[in-house]
Amino acid sequence: QVQLVESGGGSVQAGASLRLSCVGSGRTFSNDYMGWFRQAPGKEREFVAVINWNRGTTLYADSVKGRFTIVRDPAKNTVYLQMNSLKVEDTAVYYCAVRSVAAGPSSSVRNSGFYGYWGQGAQVTVSS
Repeated sequence: QVQLVESGGGSVQAGASLRLSCVGSGRTFSNDYMGWFRQAPGKEREFVAVINWNRGTTLYADSVKGRFTIVRDPAKNTVYLQMNSLKVEDTAVYYCAVRSVAAGPSSSVRNSGFYGYWGQGAQVTVSS
């Protein structure tokens, strides 16, 4: 059974940095995308970033491009989200998720509905 466990959330001031970690277990992820999504209070879950585990290629939401970086460490079965220059509007619960590359077209990597496994979430709070 696939399990994803996030860590690294917290409360920071605007302009600070945080790094989220997501450790996966239960299978190898070589044929998967691993993504980060977030959900703010009263809002729908939204795409943040995704990485193709095998190729290392990445994609970001426009709102975080240039500030957030997603990387993976295959030796640790871990994906990281480095978040720099945090803004108040980045406040949300952040979730990592995994889906098979074969689950849908590559154009669907931003769609949370294609992801079959989710972590429990990590709270990130940014204050002004």
